[in-house]
Amino acid sequence: MPTETSRRSLLLTALAAGPALAQQPYIPKQSDRPTPIEGDEAGFASMFDGKSLDGWQGDPKYWRVADGIMTGEITPDTIIKSNTFLIWQGSAPEDFELKVDYRISTSGNSGINYRSVVVPDAVTPANRFAMRGYQCDIDGENRYTGNNYEEKGRLFLAQRGDVTHVTGTRIPIVLSRVGDNKELAGLLRADWNSIHLIIRRNILIHNINGHLMSMTIDDDPARAAISSTIKDGQIGVQVHVGPPMKIEYRNWRIKPLQ
Repeated sequence: MPTETSRRSLLLTALAAGPALAQQPYIPKQSDRPTPIEGDEAGFASMFDGKSLDGWQGDPKYWRVADGIMTGEITPDTIIKSNTFLIWQGSAPEDFELKVDYRISTSGNSGINYRSVVVPDAVTPANRFAMRGYQCDIDGENRYTGNNYEEKGRLFLAQRGDVTHVTGTRIPIVLSRVGDNKELAGLLRADWNSIHLIIRRNILIHNINGHLMSMTIDDDPARAAISSTIKDGQIGVQVHVGPPMKIEYRNWRIKPLQ
């Protein structure tokens, strides 16, 4: 489990990476066009040392680290009745970019929660790691991977392929589609996949393997009221109720946005 010193060190590392590095301004030419980038932009900081769960907090019955990989696993002997999370202790950013690779078993169900809070678990009171908040959904059958699902909240905010508007007065509205749900699922691999979240104000973007999976524009006044109280929120990863499963993560990094 992380110490106060390790949490403070991770927090300072992440915050130090936030301010943009001094660079010469770009002067566009008429011939210029947007181009892909190799690697990460400047400002990303590691969230995971690849050797331990230092800087994270969760139930060690379900989470471990080996060979640079963070693994969450449910076995026949550790079946759970409610979802439980491994929660990053480094900071609780409101606006940020996050990148991580994942690999999941066919029966697996997981997700990356953000702008989230720890809540009591009525089903399993001993579970100290239940969360409520936005989630980039992940599952082994790729029925939901890339969705925006609000855990213990407003549930489905955007499905894969959707750009949605959440108003709080009706079911989320699909403004446009960035692709067919099943065709986008075909871009997901059985091996390692790369997630890139761009979370800025009320716009929530889920990218996987370089492709936009969903975008949510959240104008729900209720959410705005919650945000004004909490302001930011924690980041966590999930092992889900259901059959035995395994989820693996590696290369965690984050970039706070101003």
